[in-house]
Amino acid sequence: MQRQARLLAITEFLRARKTGVTAQQLAERFDVTLRTIYRDLDALRDAELPVLAEQGRGGGYALDKHYTLPPVNLNPREAAVLIALSTHAIDMRLLPFTESTQRALDKIRGALTASAQRELLGHLKQLQFVGIPAHTASKNVLRAVEEAWFTQRPLRITYRASNGEFSERNVRIETVVLERTLTFLNCVDDDIGEKRQFRLDRIENATLLESLSGTPVR
Repeated sequence: MQRQARLLAITEFLRARKTGVTAQQLAERFDVTLRTIYRDLDALRDAELPVLAEQGRGGGYALDKHYTLPPVNLNPREAAVLIALSTHAIDMRLLPFTESTQRALDKIRGALTASAQRELLGHLKQLQFVGIPAHTASKNVLRAVEEAWFTQRPLRITYRASNGEFSERNVRIETVVLERTLTFLNCVDDDIGEKRQFRLDRIENATLLESLSGTPVR
C-alpha cells in the first residue's frame, strides 16, 4: 500500500473506533514498522487531522470525537448485514480485494454511534463461518494484485508451477475468476505475448510496475 492510501486508511481505521488504538496495533494492522506508524501519525497531524494520544485504560491514538465526515445512514441491522457479508467474503476468500473491503467496513463502523456499535457486535457474535478454503496468498501479494486490478497496471510475479519450478513473469490482469476454493487470474503474459491463467495461491511474490518496461512502483 502506498503511503497516501495508507494515511487515508489509518484515518478511517481511527474514525471507526470509539476507543484508542495503540501504535503497535496500527503497525500490525497495516503491516509496517512502529517507526513508520509514528511518521504517519505525525503526517496526519501536520495535515491538521485531530489525532490525539489518550492515556489510561482504553487509551491510545484516536481522532477527536468532534471530527466527522458525511454520515452513512445505516441502522445497526443494516450495518450488521453488510459487515457480515463482507466478513464472510474475506474469511471464505471469495474476493482477493481484502484491503478495500476492510476500509469499507471501517467506514461503516465509523458511521454508527457507540450504542449502535454495541448492538452490531451483538448481532455479529451470533454468526459463525465454517469450511474456510485452505488456499490463500500472502498479504503482500493480495495487496499488489488488488492495486494492479483497480489501477489496471502491470505486475511482476514470481510464480510456482505445478511441478514446483519458479518463474518470473510480467503480466497484466484481464479478469479474476472466483471458484469455490481457488482464485484464478486471467492475464496477458507480456514475456510471451499470450494469455495465461495463474492460480493466486501459487504467486509467491508480486510487485506493482509503473509500465510494461518493468520499472517497479516506488
